[in-house]
Amino acid sequence: MAADRCALQPATPTVGVGFKPEHLEQILADPSGPDLFEVHAENYMGAGGPPHHRLGALRERFALSVHGVCLSIGGPCGLDAAHLARFSEVVRRWQPALVSEHLAWSTHAGVFYNDLLPLPYTRATLGTVCAHIDQVQHAIGRTLLLENPATYVAFASSTLSETEFLRAVARRTGCGLLLDVSNAFVAATNHGRPVQDYLDDFPLDCVGEVHLAGYSEQCDDEGAPLLIDSHDSLVSGTVWALYEGLVTRMGPRPTVVEWDSALPDWPVLRAQALRARGIMAAAAPHQELRHAA
Repeated sequence: MAADRCALQPATPTVGVGFKPEHLEQILADPSGPDLFEVHAENYMGAGGPPHHRLGALRERFALSVHGVCLSIGGPCGLDAAHLARFSEVVRRWQPALVSEHLAWSTHAGVFYNDLLPLPYTRATLGTVCAHIDQVQHAIGRTLLLENPATYVAFASSTLSETEFLRAVARRTGCGLLLDVSNAFVAATNHGRPVQDYLDDFPLDCVGEVHLAGYSEQCDDEGAPLLIDSHDSLVSGTVWALYEGLVTRMGPRPTVVEWDSALPDWPVLRAQALRARGIMAAAAPHQELRHAA
């Protein structure tokens, strides 16, 4: 494993959305909309058919971000070799600009759980996660971005904070990080912690991509706020403000707005991505002044 470094190379700042087939015709007819589209690797692990036909039409004109959801990077067991091979083939076939996965686990003892489950942040878990990331990066021949999770419970056995854990993973493996601002806000609210403290300690030098998404608001059994990472609504004003502050501090990063259920019409989703583009453009002068100083 690489020692004490983050090998991430800055990508060209761009904005995008999660690709949904029902939007394809409008996307292809839109010369000034988003220029990056995220797809889940697991939806394109077949050999052909309509999914690949649509993706081919998209790839001819736009950059892709391949986002995995089932590698189970944080699981205690070894990675599924067949699934990793399929994941690698998607990356090889479509040559995306960005490749990412979640800091979570979803398989155990041969059973797949259709969820992104949390893990304890311990030295033992750190070793497992780093070994899995090394394996994935070797298989795909490129840098993987690891996404911070939206969590609802925390482990009493954790000996590292989440930001300490992510920093250590990035330094030891050379992977990059995918900073999901909405996940950070959801988790901080659910755990009763200030989200700004989390973001202030996040290793921004390793961030290669940013996610924004909507969440839903509930209450737990004791009446405390409970946020659900539902990806079914507009990005909240709070998350936009956090994003603006981050872009001003770290500079523009490729940014994807995720919306996976209760899907809106294309103009609504397009406008969310273009809002991110506007924030990056407005932050550019601040970055120039900071570099000049």
